[in-house]
Amino acid sequence: MNSWHLRPRAAFDLETTGRNPLTARIVTASVVLVDEHGGLVEQHEWLADPGVDIPDEASAVHGITTATAVARGSAAPLVVRQVASVLAGYFRAGIPVLAFNARYDFTVLAREGMRYGVSTPDARPVLDPWVMDKQADRYRPGKRTLSAMCEHYGVELLNAHTSTADAAATLAVGSKLAQRFEHLRRPAAELHGSQIRWARGQAASLQEYLRRMDPSAAVEGQWPAIAC
Repeated sequence: MNSWHLRPRAAFDLETTGRNPLTARIVTASVVLVDEHGGLVEQHEWLADPGVDIPDEASAVHGITTATAVARGSAAPLVVRQVASVLAGYFRAGIPVLAFNARYDFTVLAREGMRYGVSTPDARPVLDPWVMDKQADRYRPGKRTLSAMCEHYGVELLNAHTSTADAAATLAVGSKLAQRFEHLRRPAAELHGSQIRWARGQAASLQEYLRRMDPSAAVEGQWPAIAC
């Protein structure tokens, strides 16, 4: 079977200064590469000084304060360059990169690249367990956060909202999805293309629902990143 979950694959996760991917700055980043059996091959971790104050509400999520980032973090342009370089190498090799709600992480990275004049890779192939789960089990009630999906699929998540733990959990949830849903067992490039359509359809469905209460509601449907 030529399915992505039986081949080497990576995961990418960011913790940032805020929820808006167009303005958020990177605080921590992690990239994990595993082999076809899920064994760890490479692990990269970064702590950045984002160049702005980290809001208290963001620090409460990931545990990094402005003082810690300034004292221990690397310059943001260097972190962006190194993260982009690692991911670009995987994409060139055809290795899929999993990211939970990929639209957020890859948009943040692209915007940071524009901010600092750093070239960021064309994100392809990307696999997003959030999009895949909504497509494969669309009528399941409950939340679809990473923590909720870990609980649903029986994946242990320790130190949630640290980028390394979230990246590892994303890999595990992705594998569980492929094992459970036959139509997700495909080559990564093919599944990437399907997710573009799925994400657009999911956004349109949510927008239609929200417009029953607010006619001006708009839901972003671009994937795996918002065009900058």
